[in-house]
Amino acid sequence: MKPAFESLDTGNQSFLVRKFTEKKFAAPYHFHPEYELTLIVRGCGKRYVGSHIQHYAPGDLVLLGSNLPHCWKTENEAGGSSQSIVIQFREDCMGTDFFNKPELHTIRSLLNKSNNGIYFKDDDKALEQKMIALSNEKDDCNKFISLIGLLHALALTNAQNILNRQHYYEALSLNEKERINKVMAYIVDSFQHEISLNAAAALINMTTHAFCKYFKKITRKTFMEAVNDYRIDFAARQLVHTENSVTQIGYDSGFNDISNFYKTFKKKMKLSPLAYHKAFVKQN
Repeated sequence: MKPAFESLDTGNQSFLVRKFTEKKFAAPYHFHPEYELTLIVRGCGKRYVGSHIQHYAPGDLVLLGSNLPHCWKTENEAGGSSQSIVIQFREDCMGTDFFNKPELHTIRSLLNKSNNGIYFKDDDKALEQKMIALSNEKDDCNKFISLIGLLHALALTNAQNILNRQHYYEALSLNEKERINKVMAYIVDSFQHEISLNAAAALINMTTHAFCKYFKKITRKTFMEAVNDYRIDFAARQLVHTENSVTQIGYDSGFNDISNFYKTFKKKMKLSPLAYHKAFVKQN
């Protein structure tokens, strides 16, 4: 397991603007103190933000708050390279209380909402173009001004969708976030395969009994409820975005027993897997 916490070095810059080109996005499920704005230029797969899973494709634009765990996992069948533009900045990157100035109240509100992750449905590509222009800007002063303009545009758009509606991360200390995110990283990396309560407990040096109580207290779910949430969310996305059979999707989602997959899926989604697929096809 790679560490869930990522330390970023901005050097002599107030914030980072970077372009990544990889065969597959390699970053594990992780978190960091910096806010992060990510645009997917090329590639597709699953985006994990807190306990939320969503399919991503080119044009996917997301703002993540400080210390919100996340990762992008490229689909195995995705052809070509994966490309992204990533902007990362700290709360005080432009000076203490900069974002608390009255003229920036809309941006302050945006940053507060980003604690749960925000996806922007950018149908006219205006926000995407602003971000691409910023990433190509060579002058540092203009880059600084462009970031404020981009954040202001993001704050004013109505195309905001909150991603992670489980608020337990916000109330945790940094040490507690590091601790629970080791477990969440294990779930994200392993839910499609065999997963072990003992292995999860060992990650944070707990007995299984103490771990079960601790996990339930933090997340308000049992460990297996959290695992199954990821599995069912993954299956739902597969039912929408692939032509794989229901049985294959069940196995790909980590279920060894297909009857259990049907039962668990229907309990959470209120529809059988096949009915869920047909409902999506009918809507489109």
